[in-house]
Amino acid sequence: MGGHALLILLSVASLSLLPGAMPLQPSQAWSLFKLRQLLGDPPVLGTWRNYTDFCYGGDYKTASAFVECYEDSVTQLHIMGEPGARPLPTTFSIDAFFTTLSRLPDLKVLTLTNLGLWGPLPGGKISRLQKLEIVNVSSNYLYGELPRGLSQLGSLQTLVADHNMLGGKLPGWLKDMPLLAVLSLRNNTLQGTLPESLKDMPSLRSLVLASNNLSGNLPELSNLQVIDMANNALGPKFPRLGRKVASVVLAGNKFSDGLPADMLASCYLLERLDVSGNRFVGPFPAALLSLPSMEYLSIAGNRFTGRLSGNASCGENLRFVDLSSNLLTGSLPGCLLAAPGKTVLFSANCLSTGDDSQSQHPSPFCRNQALAVGIVPEQGREKSGAKAGVVAGIVLVGALVVSAAVVFVVRKARLPKARPARRLVEHASSAYPSNLLADARYISQTVKLGALGIPAYRSFSLVELEAATDNFQVSSLMGQDAHGQMYRGRLSNGTPVTIRSLKVNKSQSFTRHIEMISKLRHRHLVSALGHCFQYNLDESTVTHLYLVFEYVHNGNLRGRISQGTEGRKLSWGQRISTAIGVAKGIQFLHGGIIPGLFANNLKITNILMDQNQVPKIGSYNIPILSETMKSEGGAGSKYPPDRVPNGDKIDMYDFGVILLEVISGRPISSIYEVEMMKEQLQSALTAQGPSKRSNLVDPAVSKACSDDSMRTVMEICLRCLAKEPTQRPSVEDVLWNLQFAAQVQDDSRSSEESP
Repeated sequence: MGGHALLILLSVASLSLLPGAMPLQPSQAWSLFKLRQLLGDPPVLGTWRNYTDFCYGGDYKTASAFVECYEDSVTQLHIMGEPGARPLPTTFSIDAFFTTLSRLPDLKVLTLTNLGLWGPLPGGKISRLQKLEIVNVSSNYLYGELPRGLSQLGSLQTLVADHNMLGGKLPGWLKDMPLLAVLSLRNNTLQGTLPESLKDMPSLRSLVLASNNLSGNLPELSNLQVIDMANNALGPKFPRLGRKVASVVLAGNKFSDGLPADMLASCYLLERLDVSGNRFVGPFPAALLSLPSMEYLSIAGNRFTGRLSGNASCGENLRFVDLSSNLLTGSLPGCLLAAPGKTVLFSANCLSTGDDSQSQHPSPFCRNQALAVGIVPEQGREKSGAKAGVVAGIVLVGALVVSAAVVFVVRKARLPKARPARRLVEHASSAYPSNLLADARYISQTVKLGALGIPAYRSFSLVELEAATDNFQVSSLMGQDAHGQMYRGRLSNGTPVTIRSLKVNKSQSFTRHIEMISKLRHRHLVSALGHCFQYNLDESTVTHLYLVFEYVHNGNLRGRISQGTEGRKLSWGQRISTAIGVAKGIQFLHGGIIPGLFANNLKITNILMDQNQVPKIGSYNIPILSETMKSEGGAGSKYPPDRVPNGDKIDMYDFGVILLEVISGRPISSIYEVEMMKEQLQSALTAQGPSKRSNLVDPAVSKACSDDSMRTVMEICLRCLAKEPTQRPSVEDVLWNLQFAAQVQDDSRSSEESP
């Protein structure tokens, strides 16, 4: 090709020709081949050859087996065999296997699944791998107790050993693992009660112990976000949960009595609750249907009683409800009947539904069954004699009076007329440390993104991107800034994309950047879809990096608030829901990836709305952008995005400015306007009546606003705009308060519709 530069695509692993790329240490390459030998040369490692460049040669990599390196040392090892793998031969030695593994001293991430490994985990050998952060040894034949040597892994954040034969009790020394955030031991043979020391693990966020032989009451689990204890013999007491819990699965246990309605009603972030197949009795808390984040609710196979109302409200995210095989009477809520896209199961109750497809018992059946377990039915009885009729009538009238009084008191308690300005601060606990690995959250988001139709992250070829943008024609150019150009394109399968072109420095390292960018995938972010390197073969350098993102083409949030026409403006309820979505996006940027991204320069014009009115943060602080600025002589940032002083509080301030515009419906473009609005908010919050607050709200929505909801949003907005960063709330506090505001707004609307 003479002197012409040849441009080719490199995948993330194809960096062997880059300056600074180093071959793997020979001793570590030997260890990898030794591991292959100890595993019996499985087919999944058939691409490993004597000449394989494990660190920077991409040809050997498959989706089931690959290695990642930093410089000349292995940091990640992933070997995933075929499901249903048989145990390795009797000549296999798990001691020898982990002795060989310990010769990879920089190993941080280890995946060994479906390989037929058998034997007890050798704690002494494992404890040598001091840098381990993530371990997944699921679907093998490991047995014995968890070894004490695991407690010496001070950096371990995730331990997954599902589908093995591990036994004994869950050890109390787990509290000695300061960073452990995810523990999953599903489908093993653990037995006995859980240690009380679980409540002394502040970092623990996800605990999955389903399908074991555990028994007794659960300890306090107030730190956890994800709890799965299905199919054990736990109970009878329902555990104490924290307000930030997102998923609770307790199906197939021995829990009895009733559900703690007050505690669950305050779990505004709860997305999944499954208590099916237990021994619960007592009234079903219908308020669970209207929790704002609830997506999946199952109470099937219990003895819940109560009369459902056709006017009951449902949360907008509710997708699956199973009320089957209980003792419920009344009418199925209309929000469940007219629910396209929802799955609703309610057979084997005593409901009046008019739906023959899900058979119901006659009303006397539920009354008799309720009496058999010692529950006085709320209403309904047949006269079996004058005296019985009179007595039953007195009981019924008394029960109805008490029920009415309780409903009135609860309604009053949830919608107080007057209360202290900081009443919600006490409900929202302090922020979680953002340096903890959020594996459970990331896995959950990945599953949701797949369900929403967002394609998997991958490497693109330059040819693909040229075809998508018509050779990067000017007509495809969306804009240009100090970092590079932004193009609009359409892939061969019809997917619209946004492509950011970055001119990069010759000496830049890309592996860690691409690893981080590949995790920027969330329902409320404009998600990353892939990348492409443009390479100059003559100079052996990368010249351009292309980042491929979703293309969101339904305008920005300002266009639906302060610059929207009357028909396009969001309602008050939709505004709160949108603010919650933005807050969830911020929460993911801070703690859903490691390291987190802070000081993201959030603006209302960068909050994009998709075709389903889902808000997505369209611009955030990717480290490679600031590095590119520095390499070209720009000012860049003094700090990396994960170490900006008070970076999380900077984002909270910016979010407060967005909330100001959401509340007022007026565009805000200067710090002077922010300060003026702050003074007006403070004055409105101390006013006696609601009129002053209502005057601050966008006239397009003010008439439909509940004063409680309006006050709550104003209070959290004001706290976000505090002058001192330390006085600003965490993103979790913001979410809790916004969920509360959504709930009271929904309650207010329901009470108006159903006096």
